[in-house]
Order: sequence, then structure tokens, then C-alpha cells
Amino acid sequence: MKPPEADNPARPPAGVRLCALAELADPGARGFRFRVERAMFAGFIVREGFTVRGWVDSCPHNNWPLSVMDDRYLTREGDRIICAAHGALFRLDGLCVAGPCADDRLTPWPVAVVGGEVVTA
Repeated sequence: MKPPEADNPARPPAGVRLCALAELADPGARGFRFRVERAMFAGFIVREGFTVRGWVDSCPHNNWPLSVMDDRYLTREGDRIICAAHGALFRLDGLCVAGPCADDRLTPWPVAVVGGEVVTA
């Protein structure tokens, strides 16, 4: 079964440029919003070294966005993703390790680094 975000008309197709890898702190994160008419897709990317992962910006506990401030997805140490609504902590690979959604996972948003650019995959 496909996740509901897969049918979202605002979800960008493969190949859309998000940013240059050099524009993303290490570790760092950046959020993106795409709108098509009344539909909106929210996602974010997280950089750890040369690895960049993408996630749908929705907490598995309550489906709220993880960050209430632009690009503030990581703890101060940069080693965990944090949900601003209730403090759930996720490893950078998307597994929840603390909070009401422990053992749940963030929904992946496929991204890739191509020629120094982060793009949707």
C-alpha cells in the first residue's frame, strides 16, 4: 500500500533541485513546501556528512509538522531530529527513540545528491 503522501499532487516529481549540498550545514536540515492549488506537500532534508536523507514533515504521533520554525529540525547537538510539538526524538535515519511515537518511523521522501546538488528522487 502506498503512503498517502505518494498521491499528493503537490509532491514534487523526481529531479527537482532543492539546494546545493554546500548550502546545507553538516549536520544540518532544511524544510521545503510545495503547493499545487489547494494541496500542499511539506518535506525536509537532513545532512550528515555526505549523506542526505529526506523526510515528509509530519510526526507519526499526530501528523503535525515537526518544526514550528523554519529549518529547526535538529537538536542543538545535531544528532537527533526533534518534534517541536511534544519533544519526540528521532535518529537521523528516521527511527523514533523517545516520546509517544517510540519505535515508529518518519515517512521517507526520496532525495539524492547529484553533481553537488540535492534533488528529489
